[in-house]
Amino acid sequence: MIERWSRDQVLALAPDAPSRKAAQGVAKAAAWPLLGVVADGAAVVFGECAGSGAKPYRTCVDLAEPAYRCGCPSRKLPCKHALGLLLLWAAGEVPAAGAAPGWAADWLADRATRPTSDVAPVAGPGEAPRGMEAAAGRGGGRGTAAESARHARVTAGLAELERWLADQIRQGLAAAGDGDWDDLAKRLVDAQAPGMAGTVSRLRAARAADDWPERLLEEYALIDLLAVAYRRRAHLPAPLVQTVLSRVGFQVTREEVLAGPTVRDSWDVLGQRDEVQERLTSRRLWLRGRGTGRPALVLSFAPQGHALDASLVTGTTVHADLVFYPGAAPLRALLTTRHAAPPSPPAPPAPAPPAPAPPAPATTMRPTAAVPATTGPAALMGAPPGVTPEEAMDEVAAALAADPWTDSWPLVLAGVVPGRTRLGGFPLHRSAYDPWRLMAVSGGHPVTVAAEWTPYGLRPLTTWADDGTVVIL
Repeated sequence: MIERWSRDQVLALAPDAPSRKAAQGVAKAAAWPLLGVVADGAAVVFGECAGSGAKPYRTCVDLAEPAYRCGCPSRKLPCKHALGLLLLWAAGEVPAAGAAPGWAADWLADRATRPTSDVAPVAGPGEAPRGMEAAAGRGGGRGTAAESARHARVTAGLAELERWLADQIRQGLAAAGDGDWDDLAKRLVDAQAPGMAGTVSRLRAARAADDWPERLLEEYALIDLLAVAYRRRAHLPAPLVQTVLSRVGFQVTREEVLAGPTVRDSWDVLGQRDEVQERLTSRRLWLRGRGTGRPALVLSFAPQGHALDASLVTGTTVHADLVFYPGAAPLRALLTTRHAAPPSPPAPPAPAPPAPAPPAPATTMRPTAAVPATTGPAALMGAPPGVTPEEAMDEVAAALAADPWTDSWPLVLAGVVPGRTRLGGFPLHRSAYDPWRLMAVSGGHPVTVAAEWTPYGLRPLTTWADDGTVVIL
């Protein structure tokens, strides 16, 4: 039997403050000609609420999940009628009923045929929702009541998203338009899943591509995979739970990140890419450790018109400590401490001078290039060590196996000859076709190239000329 919830527990399920206020307005028994709660077998509270139309809104809540059903046109989940019905039940104003009406029984029967529930169960008063405690512990210690309430809202929002995706596949990919995606993204923001909302809002770009049916289907599949992973997170390894929570929109605090292990290395700054989203500019800086071979992403943000962090210069090597955000394939990192360059190994003893040779004809000798100094915390050290294209493909495959939602990864390819549409066997991103600057540096000979891998091709970032000059592409 489901123990009755408190008023605060019910209001914690509301997607936003207006919903809480509206729910209290309909939490009046006089507004519900039909009310009842069934406690035997399926625990469900149901009712019919008088609305602006001729027919009342039929509302029911499966208390074991919770899950909601209402005939009103609201896109919020739960809507004000479901919340108002729960408030009446919490106040003891809903009478017991022997059985649910036919429309509520049909909905419960339909839910019973599903292989898994849409949302996580809720325990009694004062307890975190069942099935969430383990996931919260794996997700960085999020076990407070506020986080549990947020998990309930996110779960309900993602359950609606799964149904929406199923409808899209059933109706056809061309059925959705920009307005549908915008409305869905707004509802996900209301459900406190901003990461998922951002992913949905980017579907417009996939729809505008030439190969949009394939692109859109791929995006739908990844979104559905993330929603299912969130729903089943209690059964996932802890690092993958961290990845899922992060991509849904649960932020990891700076303090939590700094509590992780430190990785000290000489980090090559491979390149950067700036993106403008609404009124915010983000800068993605790609690094790779010379000793560990580990890739890293350092993010910085600034409002439009303000300067971004310029302390990491492309082509330099920074001797520093990095701390990585937790996840299945850790990539994003914070730079914590810079260090002076490690001392250079002693030079080998000079060989004995050769025997004098007969004088040669006078020639004009070109002086050799000076070796740049490497004694500071950031110095020019020439091209970083690279990998073969085969090794790079294995690295990307391993990252995708750990985190299927990976959409970018830094690579350093050694000994590759650039072409107009391919680089070392990798296709180039359409925006990087005909990389004339890179091809000019190469001159048809193998070079070392730093590039950003994406599912749609490589974006070359930096290359190095024969004399060690850094060329930003």
